[in-house]
Amino acid sequence: MQMTITINGETYADLQAGMSVSVLLAHLGFPERKIAVECNREIVPKSSYGKTALQDGDVLEIITFIGGG
Repeated sequence: MQMTITINGETYADLQAGMSVSVLLAHLGFPERKIAVECNREIVPKSSYGKTALQDGDVLEIITFIGGG
């Protein structure tokens, strides 16, 4: 079964229903380090990425941190 979610303002309609945040990050090629994930306006703790199941219609923001100097 497929689900549709919005990530950083872009719609993704071909994702497996019920996938976790960890699986989504791997699918999209994001490293789990140096990022923050917000789901439906709530921060998802890194310790919960593997057990936070995504639902059809969820809205995510994925922010990557870049070091500088």
